[in-house]
Amino acid sequence: MEVLETPMINDIISDSLKKGTTYSEYRTLVSDLVENKTTTGNEKTEVLVNYTMLNDRRMKRWDKTVKVSDEIKEKIEKFNRKTTWLVITESWCGDAAHVMPVINKVAELNDKIDYKVVLRDENDALMNQFLTNGGKAIPKLIMIDNETSEVINTFGPRPSIATDLVNNYKAEHGKLTPEFKEDLQRWYNKDKGKSTLEDLVNLLD
Repeated sequence: MEVLETPMINDIISDSLKKGTTYSEYRTLVSDLVENKTTTGNEKTEVLVNYTMLNDRRMKRWDKTVKVSDEIKEKIEKFNRKTTWLVITESWCGDAAHVMPVINKVAELNDKIDYKVVLRDENDALMNQFLTNGGKAIPKLIMIDNETSEVINTFGPRPSIATDLVNNYKAEHGKLTPEFKEDLQRWYNKDKGKSTLEDLVNLLD
């Protein structure tokens, strides 16, 4: 991952951080959206509203059930660099619903990690600096050194194993079908956050 460090990019990140919320605040936002039958983002379609409702349930489940092994917990606790993990997302994003609670579990285990959340459509300049294969794929985690403002690394929109599944399917079929998207949800449910945890721990090396 190559990020061109310029004052402009630092300003964009700084501006977005000012708008960042905690994960807890984001979870409250999503619950409120469900109650009001709406969604984040520029589009407010019925489909996206339904995805937001589904994702609220997913996140509630993962917030309660994600488990961190002793080995991974030890690696997380050893990390000794004050960083902000800035995540770009939207409430309707299916991958985000599986990934963001896992990021929170990591951040809870190390007080040097400050977990902040911003919305993609409200932070277009930021999103454009961290595209995936030219697209505005979310969730996208930007790992920032708090002292130097340097972007150390990024993660997303999916754990590496899920990314391989998606890329292989696209290569064979040309696009992602509704059936594949259901299979991907089943993969997330079976994986229980383990692949995301492993990828996140690799960011700490």
